[in-house]
Amino acid sequence: MARIVMKFGGTSMAGTERIRTVAKLVSREVANGNEVAVVVSAMAGETDRLVNFCREANPRYDPAEYDVVVAAGEQITSGLLALTLQAMGTPARSWLGWQLPIRTEEAHARARISNIDTGALAAAMAKGEVAVIPGFQGLMDDGRVATLGRGGSDTSAVAVAAALKADRCDIYTDVDGVYTTDPRIVARARKLDFVTYEEMLELASVGAKVLQTRSVGLAMKEGVRVQVLSSFVEGDEAPAPGTMIVSDEEIEEHQMERQLITGIAHDKNEAKIIVTRVPDRPGGVANIFAPLAAAGINVDMIIQNVGRDKGETDVTFTVPAVDLLRSIDLLEAAKDKIGFNRIISDDKVAKISVVGVGMKSHAGVASTMFRALADRGINIQAISTSEIKVSVLIDEDETELAVRVLHTAYGLDAD
Repeated sequence: MARIVMKFGGTSMAGTERIRTVAKLVSREVANGNEVAVVVSAMAGETDRLVNFCREANPRYDPAEYDVVVAAGEQITSGLLALTLQAMGTPARSWLGWQLPIRTEEAHARARISNIDTGALAAAMAKGEVAVIPGFQGLMDDGRVATLGRGGSDTSAVAVAAALKADRCDIYTDVDGVYTTDPRIVARARKLDFVTYEEMLELASVGAKVLQTRSVGLAMKEGVRVQVLSSFVEGDEAPAPGTMIVSDEEIEEHQMERQLITGIAHDKNEAKIIVTRVPDRPGGVANIFAPLAAAGINVDMIIQNVGRDKGETDVTFTVPAVDLLRSIDLLEAAKDKIGFNRIISDDKVAKISVVGVGMKSHAGVASTMFRALADRGINIQAISTSEIKVSVLIDEDETELAVRVLHTAYGLDAD
């Protein structure tokens, strides 16, 4: 017998028929003798609908009241799944975030889980009852509902799995695993059997939409084995094995020789900002990024040009596209302190990344990337690297070409 946490995303919960399919998958695990907890997202499109209601009611909405509204989507699907399981003869009940409780801290709309009380939950599961838990939500210290940010149900599932010391956390979605790149762009992309936490963390952070970045980081920290697989199955058939996200040590047991590059990711949700003629002196760059950090805006690629003769320099960096206008407003408000000339921005860019733990022990990965792009006339606007990742910023219109070129250049195409 195993203890399993199953998580189902919005597309898996999109309507009563899809929920019935989910209930069959859950009942199958129960029939196999496993203890099961299920974490669910809101129906596809529901959170966007609720967010729009908040904006229509008050464009400058109170984040605490926003959380009350948007948390309702997951509450609905958790109740519907519990009802459907009961109708199939599988004991089940819903546990809302405040009933466990799932304790959260920091800010509304982007809260972080601090701890989960699983005593009553584990006892109910041990008796054969399926626990259905709404993802994305928790309880602040003041007793108010809080949400974890978009995609937060993945984090909820991993956190519940860690708290329950589950054998595995299965993330069901509309794809059957993690691929070497987006199969909609490259038809010969291959599904991966295993990916390390570190690789998945990088892939998620640079545009792979399979898992939320925070959920992968939490899985790595807590040692939760995560499987990504599809909930879109026919009839009563079992889902095909997905991609296991595990430690380096577990992968080495299965694969003695690892491929140099694991995957190619792309992200069109980036915007480039150039702050021109910044005084080239100690603290000059700090003055640029301090207001952005205070506002919680994540900055990615950063390039500081060689100082000009006049003791000035240009600083280029990227931010999420949704934060572009806010970033510009913050920089303009701090213009006197920063001392720049003007701001140039561009939201028609894309970030392309190659990821693989093999980079740690092999040279020439970046060179292959730069040469492959140059041979197809693709200009690189910015570069950033980590131990297992190289990312470049290019024109948005060249995204798909760049992904295909790099997928072939690193030998990732399926035979």
